[in-house]
This record gives sequence, structure tokens and C-alpha cells, in this order.
Amino acid sequence: MVAGSSESEATLSRSRLDRRTFLKVSGLAAGAAAGVPVFIPNLGRSADTLKIGVSEELTGVYAYPARNEINGMRMAVDDRNKRGGVLGRQVELVVEDNANNPGTAVEKARKLIQVDKVLALIGTVNSAVSIATSGVAAENRIPFIDSGGHADQVTGSECRWSTYRTCHSTWMETHATGYSIEKKFGKKWYFITPDYSFGHALLTGYQDMQSRLGVQVVGADLTPLGTTDFSAYLTKVLGAKPDVLILMVQGDDLVNALKQANSSGLLSRLPVAGPQGELEVFWSLPKEARVGYWGFEWYYNSPIVLGGNARAKQFVADYTAKHNEPPTARSAFGYITVTRMMDAFAATKGTDPVKVARAIAGPVDALCGSQARYRDVDHQLIWPMWFGDVRADGTPHDPKDIFNVIDEQPGDRIERSDAEMQGICKMAYP
Repeated sequence: MVAGSSESEATLSRSRLDRRTFLKVSGLAAGAAAGVPVFIPNLGRSADTLKIGVSEELTGVYAYPARNEINGMRMAVDDRNKRGGVLGRQVELVVEDNANNPGTAVEKARKLIQVDKVLALIGTVNSAVSIATSGVAAENRIPFIDSGGHADQVTGSECRWSTYRTCHSTWMETHATGYSIEKKFGKKWYFITPDYSFGHALLTGYQDMQSRLGVQVVGADLTPLGTTDFSAYLTKVLGAKPDVLILMVQGDDLVNALKQANSSGLLSRLPVAGPQGELEVFWSLPKEARVGYWGFEWYYNSPIVLGGNARAKQFVADYTAKHNEPPTARSAFGYITVTRMMDAFAATKGTDPVKVARAIAGPVDALCGSQARYRDVDHQLIWPMWFGDVRADGTPHDPKDIFNVIDEQPGDRIERSDAEMQGICKMAYP
């Protein structure tokens, strides 16, 4: 699979057989041509299902991570449905493509709530999309768990009673990696950063590390999301004489940046690091560009994650068997997120949105480690992050096993404290 692959899914009206037949046939054909799985709704499913709306970036630079989040979600839902579903009803995921665009995300979220009658929302990769979806969820009094948008605002200055987040905040990412980067490479840093809310939040986090560690930023560039040519930025880096290049772009943008840094010879002359390394990116790179030191949010072959956790081991085995590749952090985000939402409906024995939202808070044991919890103060999932390097060839037993975990940072150590967040996140339940 190549980063940037796209897929689409629609929830089809049972009364429109012509459209249903067209999408079933043309969707399968398009998916087969693209080499990606195509999701077709179960047309024989009972109308009395518990619907959860999924908003994901199925097209654009984050299509591959978004696909893997959905893969994780579907595994959790399929397993729950085999065991009787939730509240005596089968769970149905209704998926919409937000096209990596906040405005489109707002339209799709409203459609999921008002037309499809979903009882909750989950998903998102792009942080601007996460923030936009969070607003729609609050306006419509419906719970939302942001599975993969990292910007601090989601659980910080723009937190809401109805919104939780599974992936780490940008503050957590920068503080899980900043100390290690400074210790290993030095205090002169050069930043290349995506120019939207995610990148801006990462800069804020690293600016805090800058003051703590006495780091000197010798250069910084903001790049538009979807940049394909990074040459204008990369040619300035060596002249600034940094100790390390910190790449904060993600998805297809990081693939392009690393490929071009390698072809220009920069990677052989300067170390590269970043707050977030994702398997989707590094599997898509030529081996000579698989380099650097990165933060890892979850890793399928980490003994820290899998040691003694039978559920995690089973998840990895089942996912690998189904998709012919190991789960990524995005797969875990999706699995954790929808599992938590289904558990909240089950715990409240109903669908009242306020009760369900309150029930999301608390300890989490699905793949996250024994100390993980969605905390009350800001609704952020507090769980560990890891730091390590990339081994281009994997291991003799598993060529996909390309991350080498060096260090673990507990969640409580890398996120702001409850007391600090009380001054940032102001939320009130209705």
C-alpha cells in the first residue's frame, strides 16, 4: 500500500436500489483498481442498529492513516457484534469522507447526525478537521472521540464536554521527544513545520522545550499542507548549520520531504528527528530514506505494549491475519476509540448523550497499558509514548518491524498536570 491511497464509503438508502447497485458495482471496481479494500454496507442489516458516525480523511495526504483507523474500528465493531452488539443492537459504522477539509467536515458531521441519525461521532486525522467536528458535536449534543487529530486545542483551549481524544496531544509528542533529541544531537535545531493547527501546536510545545533546555532555533519554515516539492526549504538547512533537522510534517508530506532530503544528500550529512513517526510513512519510503529518530505513539512489536497484554497480542494477530500487514498506531487509535464509545453506551444502558459522554472518562485497558485513562479535566487519554530510531530493513523475522524503541515516557510525565489544564480547558456539562 502506498501512502495517499484513497477509498470511499457511503451509507445507502434502502429505498434507492439503482444508486445502491451502482455504488456496489462501481465502488468494487474502483477499489480493486486502486489496490485498496472497499467497504460496502451490510444491506441486510436490521434497521434497529446503534449507529456511530465516522469522519475520516479518505482522500488526500492522510488517506493511508485514515484507512488504518477505520480498519481498527471495524475489527472492534465486528468482534462486539459477534458477541451480541451493544444494548441488544448491532453496531453500525456510517463512514463519511471529510476530504481533509474543515468545511467539508462540518457538512459531513451534520449529515451524519441529522440524516443518518448517528448517536455518536468518532474519527479524524487532520487537527483542523478534529476541531471543526468537535464544534458540530457540541452544537448537536452528541459525544465525539477524536481518534487521530493531535493539536492541543482539542482538549485544551477549545475543549468541550462532548469531546474526548485518543491519540496524544502535540504537547505530549514534543515533550516525549524533546529531551531525547537535545541529549542525542545538541541544542541547535532547524524546524520544518506544516502550516496549520497541528504544526502550530507542535511549535508551541517545542518552544516550551526550547526554554527548558536552552535550545537555539537556527531556522524554521512553515510549509503548506500537501507540499510536494520541499527543495526550497531543504536547500536552506545546511547553511544554517543545525545539529539536527526536526521534521514535523506528516503523511504524504513527510514521505516527500524524506525522499527529497535523501536524494539531495542531506540525510547523509545531518541527523533528522521528529515528534511523530508513523509506519504508514516509513513503509512507503525507499530503504535509504528510512532514517531518523522519532516519537512513537503505539507499536505492535513493543514488549512494553504487548508484554502480558493478551488482548493486545490477539489484536495484533487478528489484524495481521486479516490485512496481511501488522497494525499501526492508527489501527490502534481506531480500535481503542470505538471500543471506548461502545463501552460507554453499554455502561449507561442507554443513549443519553450527556450520560454517555461522562461514561467515557476513566481507566482504559484496550491496548493502552494498565495506567491509561481518559481524564476528567480535559478528556485527553493519558498513556505512554516511546522514542526510538528506524531500522531500514526491519528484522530477520519481520521486515515490517522497522521501529527500534529506545525509551518510554509515561503519559503523566509528558502532558500538563490536571491543575495546569484546569486553567486552560474550561468545560461545563449541560
